[in-house]
Amino acid sequence: MKYLVAILALLLGASAAQAQTVPDLKGTWNGKGKSVVFGTNPHHPGAQPDAATPRIRDFEFTMVVTGQEGALAWGYNFSSLSPTHEPFAWAVAADGKTVIGADTDGYYTISLLSADRLELCYAHAGVSPSKSIVAVCSAYDRKK
Repeated sequence: MKYLVAILALLLGASAAQAQTVPDLKGTWNGKGKSVVFGTNPHHPGAQPDAATPRIRDFEFTMVVTGQEGALAWGYNFSSLSPTHEPFAWAVAADGKTVIGADTDGYYTISLLSADRLELCYAHAGVSPSKSIVAVCSAYDRKK
């Protein structure tokens, strides 16, 4: 009987530990940094020197989270070079600090650093609609 009580206590404790508070992601997040780009797309225009050499370019991006229901969030992004609004969908993992997501041609892996700061990594492969390849990680701050 005491083993059953101990097991139940462990299970209940584990369940409580997993029930993290979901962070509020709504708002406007701004980030800038450098990206590595093969090819071209609306957010990364320009030409590379040759097919084997990527471009390293500076960027400024804005992510606008317009809605959130529990651990699911959505919105759009745009860059300083392209006013095109691209929709995205994000999902917060059970740890309350990891977010994964996708937009029309790539994928996000996000680490929440604080209530108003995150590190966003983004990549898309050459099978994307633009046929370009992009990879970047940079910090974003929520605009107050």
